[in-house]
Amino acid sequence: MQARTRTMAQRALLLAAAAIAGAELMAQADITITPIPEPVTDVGIGFAMPSASAVSVPSAPHAWGGPRSGSEATLSDRVVDYRIEATLDPIAHTVDGKQKLTWRNRSKETVRSVYLHLYMNAFKNAGSTFFTEQRASGYNATIAPGEWGHITLRSVTQGGARVDWSFVHPDNGPATDETVVRFDLPAPVAPGASTSFDIAFLTQLPRVVASTGHVGSFHLVGQWFPKIGVLELPGERGATRARWNVHEYHHETEFYADFGRFDVKLTAPKTYTVGATGELQGPPVERGGMLTHHYVQGDVHDFAWTADNRTAPPLRGTWSAPGSPQVALSVLFPPDRAASAAPALKAATEALTYYSTTLGPYPYKTLTIVIPPLNADNAGAMEYPTFITVNGYDKVVPRTATAFDIDLVTIHEVGHSYFHGILASNETEEPMLDEGLNEFWNHRMLRDTGKDAYLGPPLLAALGIAPGFKGFDVERYDTVPAEPAEPLGQNAHMRKQGIGPVYVRSATVLRDLEARIGKEATGRAFKEYYRRWKFRHPSIADLRETLAEVSGQRAAVHAAFAQQVYGTASVDDRIAHFASEAEASAKAGGAGAWRTSVTLERRGAPVAQTVVVKFADGGSETVVWDDQQRTRTFSWVKPVKAVSAELDPSRLHYLDASKLDDSRTLEPDRSAARRWAGDLAAMFSILFSLIATV
Repeated sequence: MQARTRTMAQRALLLAAAAIAGAELMAQADITITPIPEPVTDVGIGFAMPSASAVSVPSAPHAWGGPRSGSEATLSDRVVDYRIEATLDPIAHTVDGKQKLTWRNRSKETVRSVYLHLYMNAFKNAGSTFFTEQRASGYNATIAPGEWGHITLRSVTQGGARVDWSFVHPDNGPATDETVVRFDLPAPVAPGASTSFDIAFLTQLPRVVASTGHVGSFHLVGQWFPKIGVLELPGERGATRARWNVHEYHHETEFYADFGRFDVKLTAPKTYTVGATGELQGPPVERGGMLTHHYVQGDVHDFAWTADNRTAPPLRGTWSAPGSPQVALSVLFPPDRAASAAPALKAATEALTYYSTTLGPYPYKTLTIVIPPLNADNAGAMEYPTFITVNGYDKVVPRTATAFDIDLVTIHEVGHSYFHGILASNETEEPMLDEGLNEFWNHRMLRDTGKDAYLGPPLLAALGIAPGFKGFDVERYDTVPAEPAEPLGQNAHMRKQGIGPVYVRSATVLRDLEARIGKEATGRAFKEYYRRWKFRHPSIADLRETLAEVSGQRAAVHAAFAQQVYGTASVDDRIAHFASEAEASAKAGGAGAWRTSVTLERRGAPVAQTVVVKFADGGSETVVWDDQQRTRTFSWVKPVKAVSAELDPSRLHYLDASKLDDSRTLEPDRSAARRWAGDLAAMFSILFSLIATV
């Protein structure tokens, strides 16, 4: 994510539900598909729609070359090859680059123009799509004069012939945006053929913004080179014909690119520590006071790096698990953040173990973890293949908010190695598949490994008072379960209240679905999702169908996606009335019976609800309400009086707008008040004892 990971308390401030523009709605178990016309460029191959969001049509079996069996020569069906030589000027904060980009035309059409992202131009001026949308959303952050960033194309050739290029606006952004460029080719690329471009470029890094840039000698270099867009084919992510998926760099979006191979030589002053995506190819080569570091990594879709002359000696470790190679881990950190290095390494190894067990093997041989220095926090909490950045602190006290933050953010970014890196979904159009699934899986790990959230200050921890919170409980609080104004499947850049709700509401929706279909079925389904879609580009429809097929509960899965992913349904059930009254014979003093009734009321979407009624003799009755009715009354005649009624006793429905109206008792229950009073009394007793000893 682009430094958007928050502590749970911070994320509570981001909440929202906002308006959708054109998301498709599914019926509860049946899907109606209405093809959407795709715009045509002036050279015959269209762009993906600016408003493209959750795909409802499953991809074809052959999409992206079909599932990877493991017997292929490469992990992915490589489409691109990048060979880059780049030199960092740490004073001017520039990267002087030469790039040979080889691209394969997978389509059945002759390609006469190709489209590339120049992401760094988002920070060129206030007229970019990024900053135009930022202002419209109410943010006033900007870049100071002299600290803007950009990328300049110095020359572009194809087979020695000059390539004409021009800026285009696939999403109808402002004319001043320069984040997408079109190359008009001297030599068209035939179906199935490949071509190469030689590109000379200069990247000016901004002061750190949106997880890239510099602060002093620290440089985090992300989205820094010309990156070709994705040519999607019919049957891939809902496409009905070949189209270029090459969105402008929006304020709330991230990235989407083809898999390939990166061979990158990075030159920096020899006093600088360098870390990057991939494996280092032998010792750096020194020349003229500069060191050239050579990195290679196949089967990834991006490349990022860092350089700083203040970095402490790296903290290193190794990890391995069945099906995965031995992984070399490196933590790069400044001396003033040394306290964070060991906790980050521990959290990363624990996360690799969990994800490799529950999803599938981690396929790469390296993982580099970067802790930014003071004043460069905007560079933290970001993910690239085999390269992540996390949060750091000068002091880390166990069982405090800072310790938990390092844990959670590191786990989150390692999770992105799967949901962003290997399951390379389109983060611009379907952010739920990246941030949403990752958030759910983070808290699944915390739950399964017994790690509670802790949000208290160090003083309370020192006193032995460590209030813990279950992760999914806090996610529910952040979600604000009332009816959202836009579906989870909405794209990232058209969300009125930003990307925040994608994290917390996705986690809550998927937790509720897991509670409905079962933890074991959910685990099997996600393992199959990973197996089937690794090194491809799945859509939301592909996730939906995998969950439905593997769990064997198609109706439940389709209903959840229809209501919450493609739609904006609320869940709001309550106990409207509860009574237990004596029958006539009992009132006359006879042995008679008691008639108990409970009326349930539904104000939102229908979900399967369970109600438990308990009686004075210790017995109980359990019934299930699973129909389309707005109200339902259940009644019993028994020789004893009822004492309580509880809706959703297993707490399957975290999306329920209010859990306060889910239970009733016939007599007042003061146990909660007594417990809180006792806890407060104990806390004050400890505080007074502390004061007395000072």
